[in-house]
Amino acid sequence: MSDYLTLAGGIEALLAAFAISVVVKTYFAKPKLPHGVQLPPGPPSLPLLGSVLGVDVSEPWVTYKAWGSQYGNVFYTRLFSQDNIIINSEEVARDLLENRSHNYSDRPEIATNELFGVDYTTAFMRYSSRWRLQRKVLQQSFRQDAMSDFQPMQTGKAHELLLNLLEDPLDYPKHLEAHSGSVIMSAVYSYEAARRHDHMIARATMALEIILKEMRPEVAAIFSAFPTLLRLPSWLPGMRLKRVSPLAKELAVENLEKPFAHTERGLATGSISSCMVADHLLKLHESGDDPSWYKKAVKESAATAFGAGVETTASVLMNFILAMILQPDIQEKAHALIESVVGSKRLPTFQDRQSLPYVDAILRECMRWHPVFPLAIMHAAIESDVYKGYYIPKGAIITPNVWAMCRNEEKYPNASEFNPDRFLNSDGTLTDDTVSMVWGFGRRICPGRHLAESSLWSAMVCMLAVFKFSKARDETGREIEIKPQWHGGLTVRPVEFPCSITPRNAEMDMMTLQHLIKVSV
Repeated sequence: MSDYLTLAGGIEALLAAFAISVVVKTYFAKPKLPHGVQLPPGPPSLPLLGSVLGVDVSEPWVTYKAWGSQYGNVFYTRLFSQDNIIINSEEVARDLLENRSHNYSDRPEIATNELFGVDYTTAFMRYSSRWRLQRKVLQQSFRQDAMSDFQPMQTGKAHELLLNLLEDPLDYPKHLEAHSGSVIMSAVYSYEAARRHDHMIARATMALEIILKEMRPEVAAIFSAFPTLLRLPSWLPGMRLKRVSPLAKELAVENLEKPFAHTERGLATGSISSCMVADHLLKLHESGDDPSWYKKAVKESAATAFGAGVETTASVLMNFILAMILQPDIQEKAHALIESVVGSKRLPTFQDRQSLPYVDAILRECMRWHPVFPLAIMHAAIESDVYKGYYIPKGAIITPNVWAMCRNEEKYPNASEFNPDRFLNSDGTLTDDTVSMVWGFGRRICPGRHLAESSLWSAMVCMLAVFKFSKARDETGREIEIKPQWHGGLTVRPVEFPCSITPRNAEMDMMTLQHLIKVSV
């Protein structure tokens, strides 16, 4: 009993000491404003907690949009000891994150990155020479004028997706992940994934599920503001993060090392084809950088591309299937247009893209309707700044509320509705609006966006050509209504929903589809 009391007393003392340190840190961390400037307006802030209690942690982007209606498109919040500037306006985001990118291309120090083993990733890395080298590697590999090199592979992967959906339509979420993973694994590592149940993709998907769920912005804010929390034992209530992080870190390291080793072995035996990693390793001594440093940058940027590519593409495709079920008239219009251009004797190809602007309009609307990264990935101010009379403290987190930008009623009337026509001119051609804000801003814009976007188009147009998406039916034959919901986290995707995926051609079987694929290549 005395041992128990001693332990309890020790915990109480530890928590008391921690609480005191938090209060002291919070007090001294308050921004000191230069004479003649003021912080942007914002919601009331409580001692210690800041504005955190007013945020809907399941959908903080919705809270921020509501606050923007009251305080303006750029406003200030304080989450614990951290200064936050929230941007609801695309124009303001471009003013700061692009036109002043020299000051806003940093990332905040996120204490949980190392805990989860993702501190090497380009997306989360602080602005530095290490980040710039990784960025260069990615941009060289996935520049827009190189996309035609990937098209045969992307077409083949879209065809594999069709086979999976025909073979087992009920497992559609896994097929979308397999498709997304196989495209990026081929482009980055020249790794040919199994059409179904690939071990390497399964491990990567498992890691992403843990990391994206646990590294939610509000969780990261707590541990970044008070990193001493990470010293607390994992068995304490509220420390789930520490309980799941060992597996996440193990998987993150595995995803960094194993695919890269595959490509290295292939280069040594001459069994590998052109891909991001192989191409850069072949010019290791021509880069002008230290070879070991350059090789490390290639390995880390490759793992970044792999993780980002799997999640974003699969999530948008989930949005696509959901939208097609909820809007059958849009689905049928798209199918009719595809059939009028392509016919029924072959599958669509990238050569048909110019003739099918409506499919591109659907793609853009899928990205806008529910953006995968609703709060993008946070930026940080390298130095203090003044914007339109408002002071932005050095080190402040800058959060672009992409969800609010995509719900801008002036630009997108009836923004909650799924309507591809908003991206078409009166003559049926595409508008200039490519919804580019969903890919990020400035020097931090997603370098793999061109690859992801063309993969999405190929998958969508092939699925529309072959399948009909509709509501599932129960045992009595009645349609099962769908109540759309989205998983919250660093990224957002629809909660799995029941649906019916059936071939448009009633005689379609695996042999027929394989023949259709063969004549389309």
